[in-house]
Amino acid sequence: MPESIEPILRWLQDSALGDVVRSTPFMYATLESLHILGIAVLVGPAFAFDLRLLGVGRSLVPVTRAARYLLPVSHLGLAIAVVTGILLFSAQAVGVAGSGAAPWKLGLLLLAGLNVLVFNRGVHRRVDEWADADPTPVAARISAGVSMTTWTGVIFAGRFLAYV
Repeated sequence: MPESIEPILRWLQDSALGDVVRSTPFMYATLESLHILGIAVLVGPAFAFDLRLLGVGRSLVPVTRAARYLLPVSHLGLAIAVVTGILLFSAQAVGVAGSGAAPWKLGLLLLAGLNVLVFNRGVHRRVDEWADADPTPVAARISAGVSMTTWTGVIFAGRFLAYV
């Protein structure tokens, strides 16, 4: 962890927010549970959509319908995971940031976000042109593979924060 950010991390950890999360009975455990639920609500629908992009269920569910139903649920999960993640981080910012898994989690989160941005601004803009294509465009399949890989990595890195 760069020394230049340690004062910021210490400020966050010593803030009223960090103190409340650490000192309120059952708060940390409740936030961890909500964080896990948020991740499930994020990753479950995202993986289902990614699998559809990879061709699973192509004869059953059009890509546009899969996106319409699955992605808003995934966005809700992301919101829950981000809010609870920030709250959890506030309680132990210095220790978590010092973990060997922290750069991996942050890097994979950034890569996952970049993948979403590239997908939405790229191949998904023309989804009406390829929605019924068999197979889906290579760019869509690559995006699905990157999505599944990065979110799996984020989950693993998140669990390793406590152990590395």
